[in-house]
Amino acid sequence: MYKAVAVDHLSVITSPNELVGFNYSPDIIWVFDLDRHGFWWGNKNALEFWGLSDVQQLIDKDLSGDTEGARKRTEQTFVKAAQEGLTKDPWTTYPNGKPKVMLMRHVAVLLGPEKHRGIIAFISEQMDTSSQPENLLFAEAMRYTTVAVSCYDMDGKRLFENPAFTDWYSNIKQDENLSDFETRFKDQSEARARLTASQSQTAGCEEHLMQTNNGVQRHTVDIRISRHPITGDFVFLVTEYDVTELHDTIQELQKTKTELKKIAHYDPLTKLPSVWLTKERLNSAFKQAKRSDSQLAVMFLDLDGFKEVNDTYGHGAGDELLKQVATRLSNIFRESDTVGRLGGDEFLICLPNVDSKHNVVNLAKTTIEKIAKPYEVKDSSEKVNKVSISASLGIAYFTENSDNIESLIRCADEKMYQAKRNGKNRFQD
Repeated sequence: MYKAVAVDHLSVITSPNELVGFNYSPDIIWVFDLDRHGFWWGNKNALEFWGLSDVQQLIDKDLSGDTEGARKRTEQTFVKAAQEGLTKDPWTTYPNGKPKVMLMRHVAVLLGPEKHRGIIAFISEQMDTSSQPENLLFAEAMRYTTVAVSCYDMDGKRLFENPAFTDWYSNIKQDENLSDFETRFKDQSEARARLTASQSQTAGCEEHLMQTNNGVQRHTVDIRISRHPITGDFVFLVTEYDVTELHDTIQELQKTKTELKKIAHYDPLTKLPSVWLTKERLNSAFKQAKRSDSQLAVMFLDLDGFKEVNDTYGHGAGDELLKQVATRLSNIFRESDTVGRLGGDEFLICLPNVDSKHNVVNLAKTTIEKIAKPYEVKDSSEKVNKVSISASLGIAYFTENSDNIESLIRCADEKMYQAKRNGKNRFQD
């Protein structure tokens, strides 16, 4: 539907009796009620044109077969006539089912006590349609397409618009400092750039945010340079496609893709790399160690006493504890290292390009020390509780005999269990 257009300035015809003088006009004249989508009145020449004997037959004329495009064009005609005072366009009508192309002038009015939107059609001549029928087909296509089509002179003054354009822009207030072409753009610098390019006869297709009757929308604005068929002056033709929904869908899909990637690559609770990402990085480090004969260490860490915290204070407290552990681990290791969560209270740490086993041992000692410091967690009643846990940690090193990353992880896991058997809160290398 077309948005509301200012109508307070329009003449009000309260009764068909006010129009009887039109019966003496040589023109075909009828009045059309847009809100009822039907004829409101017609003069004698109009009745003869339609092959009817009285006005009531014209009022009762069945227009249910009118296409949506025809209805929209009628709406556009009212909007333009209300804004400009008078329109003049070729229209195709179908008296007795046969097409007749008439040159019509339209005036916008308000009808009856309900003040329905109305247009008075004045028809004084029938156009010759036999010479170039393809031009008429083209004109019909321009009027009924859902693509907005407009034409401008080189100063940006609008020379033509189709109903789809009117539907989008009829209520956009003209800026006195801008041309018709520029007014519609949200970004005036983009508008000026497109107008300047058109003036230098440079065509192109770009996306822009446009100010429309439906708010700011994203349009593909395609500009082509042409010449006025009568004056020969250069003009530019603009076709616009609303790609807002497509753009939003693509953005949403990209957002979903990013979220899925995060879910696949990072643990949602601790934000540490997931099992998959940790093993991918470990695999890359393993290959690099083989190529460059560099040192690679793997740590397998399991928390001691975590289950008791979970059972005593609830899973919420357990989750909070895991997040605090993850933060402490992240602060211990280098940016080039990977601290990943395998699941539960198990963590896998990949240390590529380590300088020496001595440095790895020092990191293990620091880790055991910092994990053992007290934590504060809330229970289900929001009470803050101090808890203590420890960690058992196993270390495996890359050697020339290492088969793959799984063998390294398995070795580090076995060393971790040795640490647990030896009393926990310690590491084993």
